[in-house]
Amino acid sequence: MGSVFFASYLIGLRDGLEAALVVSILVTVLARADRRDGLVPLWSGVGTAIVCAAGLGVLLTYVATTLASGVRLELFEAVTSLIAVAMVTWMIFWMRRSARSLKSELGGKLTEALGLGRAAVAALAFVAVIREGVEMVLLVFSAAQAASETVAPLAGMLAGVASAVLLGWLIYAAVAKVNLGRLFTWTGVLLVFVAAGIAKYAVHGFQTAGLLPGGTATAYDLSRTVEPSSWYGTLLAATVNVTPTATVLEITVWLAYAIAVLILFTRPVAARPAPA
Repeated sequence: MGSVFFASYLIGLRDGLEAALVVSILVTVLARADRRDGLVPLWSGVGTAIVCAAGLGVLLTYVATTLASGVRLELFEAVTSLIAVAMVTWMIFWMRRSARSLKSELGGKLTEALGLGRAAVAALAFVAVIREGVEMVLLVFSAAQAASETVAPLAGMLAGVASAVLLGWLIYAAVAKVNLGRLFTWTGVLLVFVAAGIAKYAVHGFQTAGLLPGGTATAYDLSRTVEPSSWYGTLLAATVNVTPTATVLEITVWLAYAIAVLILFTRPVAARPAPA
């Protein structure tokens, strides 16, 4: 349970910290522009995003509980895992593209939103936070399904978010000094391996449901060497889905995704043309 809690804690801390950075930037822009009247709609948008992300988690848990077990549950978990992979992949490259200019872009968008009204400010805050919230819920849900636990992943995620909120208050005073490029680079690399593990879990679900071949073609079996219930075995399975046993197709998908995305993520970013 401790390893599953820790893995979910890291997910909640990372996604929560990114959301806290975005909110800190928006609050800083409002404070420097002496537009504190925008704080109420901003926090309304943040609160709405949190409620929607929590609602998604409740819905996913309800559907998984209703399906109970069998092929339908395996398919549901596989499909939600694919959605999580797609969202995480989009987030990885969004981070890569926007890391250096995030503060200026958010500041420009917030200035435009202030001119459009309170609803526009709330909508900007909602969009900025909901991306992290949905991603976090999908990742923790996939980790919970892989570990066959519910309480530990939820508690770990909440503890991670609480730590991220605390760090967000500390970052707020020094947000101008935060190296977003370096932060997003390291978290992006971590996300690549997390997404590769989720893709592997999706393949496992489709193979169990009989929609993909090779379910009996085992690539390796380290169950006698690596104890599945050990802390390191649980931690690897809950974060990057490296399990004591895996099929050839699972490993192929894991390696193909990780290698391809890492190559694309780490290549130099083309400089944007300067405005005329």
